[in-house]
Amino acid sequence: MSYQKYNNNNNIQQEIITSSPDSGIQVVVMFLIVIGIMAIFSASAPKCIASNSNPLHFVIQQILGFILGLAGMFYFMKKDYKELKKYALPFSLVVIGMLLCVQFTGDVINGAKRWLSIGPLSIQPSEFAKPAVVLLLASVFSRDSKLIDQNKFMYAYLPILVMIFLIYKQPNLSMVMLLLATSGVIYGCAGGSFKNMSIAGLAGVVGIVLMKIKAGIAAGVHGYQMNRITAWLHPEEHATDISYNVIQSLVGFASGGIWGVGFGASKQKLAWLPESHTDFIFSIIGEELGFIGCLLVICLFATLMRRGMAVCTRCPDMYGKLLALGITFSICCQAFLNMAVTSSLVPATGVPMPFISYGGSSLVVSMWMIGILLNISKTKVKRIRTKNNVRYI
Repeated sequence: MSYQKYNNNNNIQQEIITSSPDSGIQVVVMFLIVIGIMAIFSASAPKCIASNSNPLHFVIQQILGFILGLAGMFYFMKKDYKELKKYALPFSLVVIGMLLCVQFTGDVINGAKRWLSIGPLSIQPSEFAKPAVVLLLASVFSRDSKLIDQNKFMYAYLPILVMIFLIYKQPNLSMVMLLLATSGVIYGCAGGSFKNMSIAGLAGVVGIVLMKIKAGIAAGVHGYQMNRITAWLHPEEHATDISYNVIQSLVGFASGGIWGVGFGASKQKLAWLPESHTDFIFSIIGEELGFIGCLLVICLFATLMRRGMAVCTRCPDMYGKLLALGITFSICCQAFLNMAVTSSLVPATGVPMPFISYGGSSLVVSMWMIGILLNISKTKVKRIRTKNNVRYI
């Protein structure tokens, strides 16, 4: 199904077609999910055996998340993405409601209150803030890139600020940074001015300084977060406490070498790397599959980013462009941030690797976002004809 637009002033004929979803994105995502399930089984089975539980416990949980995510992905793949605009604010209010529930009834794990138990299910509401922020900003900036606007503040900025504040209180500083980075990218690519971005950034710095003065802790972050930054700068001084996970992660990479020690043969997962199936699963991949395995994962995410940007540039309307941009950046930025943490390029943060780390909320949300991206990929500008030639986009 296709239709055409004709511009008399420039003698340009533009054909917009509806085709099947981007097959490259589908293949890449399926590869990442398969790698993730294999890595989760390898990393979690010894712990399950040691605790006399089913070695496939975490794998089964991940597969259940995959089934739910797959159903949502197919649903959003078929639903017209333009219809999502009217659901952006209601969905954001639901996310805010879940974040408020976390503050009062959430489960505390490793000193952070980020999870909400609903019967047998455990949900991490902060993961749902990623699509909520993208939907809101794509909606308001698709009309114009004006930053200061009362209607935009009430519709998008206020819900986003509330979500960021509640996520910061959990605390989950890594998710706050990801949401802010995604917001900045969407605004900048919508045509926003560098001056406004600089002012907003300066306001953020001032806010952090005020938090520092009020709370009496450096950089406006919680004490343990400041300790992570200190440990990152001098890991050898904290090898037995704060820097323990990062150092053991680096040992895993070093042990893997080029080809790895073989699937299932990791030693770090046995007793030395506590978060081996979640935040530090990339280190287990590096140990068992070596540099080649790490390179494969990096190339898959790089391909996803390239295909996502292609969907963005080929989409005929600004709302779809910004939606595709926000989804692609949010997923890939989180993936590369996780890689940077496990290799000690940045201070340690509790951010999972999309599609690969264990976590139902992360997997479900990522697959739903991919479903929206695939829906956008079905409608694109196929070619632009001038009088003298045909140029493909």
